[in-house]
Amino acid sequence: MGNLLKVFASRRMLTVLFLGFCSGLPLALTGGTLQAWMKDAGVDLATIGRFALVGLPYTAKFLWSPFLDNIPPPFWGRRRGWATVAQLGLVVSILAMSQMDPTTQIGGLISLALALAFFSASQDIVLDAFRTELLKNEELGAGAGVFVTGYRLAALVSGALALILADRLPWKSVYMIMGVLMSLSSLAVYFSPEPKVELTSVDTMSFRERFGAPFSEFFSREGAVEILLFVMIYKLPTLMATALTTVFLMEVGFTKTEIGAVTKVAGLIATIVGTLSGGALMMRLGTRRALWFFGVLQATAGLGFILISAVGKSVVVLTAVIIMENFMMGLGVAAIQGFMMATCSRQFTATQFALLSSITAVTRVVLLAQAGVLAERLGWTSYFIFSVLLAIPGLFLLARYDHWQSLKHHVMSRWEKAQGFAFLLGLIAIGSEPIWAWQNQRALGTHMAQAGAVLILCAVVFTVVRGRLWGRRLGNG
Repeated sequence: MGNLLKVFASRRMLTVLFLGFCSGLPLALTGGTLQAWMKDAGVDLATIGRFALVGLPYTAKFLWSPFLDNIPPPFWGRRRGWATVAQLGLVVSILAMSQMDPTTQIGGLISLALALAFFSASQDIVLDAFRTELLKNEELGAGAGVFVTGYRLAALVSGALALILADRLPWKSVYMIMGVLMSLSSLAVYFSPEPKVELTSVDTMSFRERFGAPFSEFFSREGAVEILLFVMIYKLPTLMATALTTVFLMEVGFTKTEIGAVTKVAGLIATIVGTLSGGALMMRLGTRRALWFFGVLQATAGLGFILISAVGKSVVVLTAVIIMENFMMGLGVAAIQGFMMATCSRQFTATQFALLSSITAVTRVVLLAQAGVLAERLGWTSYFIFSVLLAIPGLFLLARYDHWQSLKHHVMSRWEKAQGFAFLLGLIAIGSEPIWAWQNQRALGTHMAQAGAVLILCAVVFTVVRGRLWGRRLGNG
């Protein structure tokens, strides 16, 4: 226990907490908070809906991550330098947005919101690598929990607190306050040491090779596609169970006030406790056992909603279910974040973490888009049972954990290169969906997302056919 407290009380963990806060603060300022400002200004609903496009950099960030990974700025080092550039861009963008009038300067507001999202996504690329390289291997799980805690607190500040302030102050003042908070939280990078990583192999690469090296290093590993598939589906049970939470609870009879108070307040606290507990437990259990244990626990989230369906409207039962569900979700978040951090090569941390985090868009955009259809056809009880069963594929893949950790590399064949290219192209196709929505071509956007999912599925099928998943190499891996 003493060693555990010592880890959480270390300077590194304090730094990671502030890095999480920096990462989480800008998100709502291009999302819900910005939507509320435009609604107050009388902007039409169609224009507000089109602002979804500004979130595109978050799903496509792996495209420019090699530049931030392998081309260091001329000051403060590879991580601190780019983090400072991104945070300066964030502060300037937020303060510039505070001077905009949504009713007469909507074009300028869109441009600044897009710039804000770009700098925010770029900051995420760098800070994800920063914390991974800053922490010791045995601290990765705890660090993941601390980072998510900082992220959640920042999202609360730029979301709920900003809305509360907007009832008392002009929106321009609210965004100025957020800009000041962003600049103050950025001091964490200024006072942090640059992570020490040996980059001799990168230094000898050409400009072109530096952009391809992070991807070729990852996809040359035996089991690379298995890892991507695992990251994509590990959180699927809780994502599916909670995708329609508000709709389900309203049908049961809960008021919007009851839903908001319980899910946002109690849920947030439970998530923070869950992520911190998950990080602490990972230090004792190890990554593999934590993934197994937390994977089973998080799958049971759907059972709580079955209980609500059976009992009916009960605020006590709702509170208990939401607390347990968010706590178990927090455990799962800590586990998968710790796994992703440990999986990345220290040579190419930024690019590979961006790739792993972008792959989750496949689950969110394609699979969860069918949640409403499934709920209608299955009924709520069967739907939540189905969400529990979705844990099986992820746990099935987890049996290959030792094989992934061997980090064996081999020379990729042209078919294996095509396999990796299909994965990347699939991500780009899925991430392009907001563009088509912006152009009022939602059907085309849906087809693009589905085509991206098919490309990724083809890469997975290739893995199975090659015998790299549950095939003849299982005994050799």
